[in-house]
Amino acid sequence: MVAEEPFDWRQDSPWRRLPITLPGAVLLSVLALWMSGGLQPGEAPGLSGAPEPLPLDAQLIELPPPPQPEEIQKPEHEPPPPKPQPEPASEPTPVKVPASLAAPVAPSAEEWALASTYTLKNGKRYRNAWGQQVRSQMGTAVEGPDQGQVRFRITINPDGSLAEVVELWSTSAKASQLARKAIQEMPKLPPTPGGKPLVFERTISFLPYETGWPPSYRYDCLPDPPQFKNPFAWNGGGSLPPPQPTPQREERAEDCHPSEVDASWEEEDSELQRQVERNRWGR
Repeated sequence: MVAEEPFDWRQDSPWRRLPITLPGAVLLSVLALWMSGGLQPGEAPGLSGAPEPLPLDAQLIELPPPPQPEEIQKPEHEPPPPKPQPEPASEPTPVKVPASLAAPVAPSAEEWALASTYTLKNGKRYRNAWGQQVRSQMGTAVEGPDQGQVRFRITINPDGSLAEVVELWSTSAKASQLARKAIQEMPKLPPTPGGKPLVFERTISFLPYETGWPPSYRYDCLPDPPQFKNPFAWNGGGSLPPPQPTPQREERAEDCHPSEVDASWEEEDSELQRQVERNRWGR
């Protein structure tokens, strides 16, 4: 005979299969209250009727309106307004004075007498004295559009009278006008050296920094250097010409003027400066 086990209600109870969790417990409590009539549908547990207003002990404080700009009081110790700074005195713009150069002195009677007897280098002294005479009659050269240069080809008769003047070129209409007027008003000149017509070209400088370089006469006793001639030049017909020996420069002391054997230091300096300006050394 088998002994019967005592009955355990927890084993066959349906509540044993229901998982009991925190949400489940809350749901069961709400369900129990509803079944007992203590909770109406649509109401939350713990809340009954309309919410009561909470008493407020704080009182509203009315703020005054913001002050207007006129009502703002200035501080007692307001710093003084800044003193107006004196404007710096504007310096007057310096007026640029154009450069100018007075005309050189005309050749004296002694210089003209010496030039009329100087036969070297195609009357070199006579030609320089003629250009100096024209420039001295043109007046002061002022920096500006009127400055410039003009070059002439001149022919002078043996008696010193002017035979022909041809203007080759000019860089200033004013310089050309003054030079032509000076040539027409030139005084009577001495006879040309050698008693022959003198034909030469001369540039008159109407500039505020130059009147024409004084030439040097120290080496006028030496003959002109021979012109270069290509010994291999051939015109294409016949045989080649034999090469010609290059002539040597020989000093001829008898052709020198006795007063021009020695040159001054100023003359040498001016001649060197003329060569530098002409050849643009060091450029």
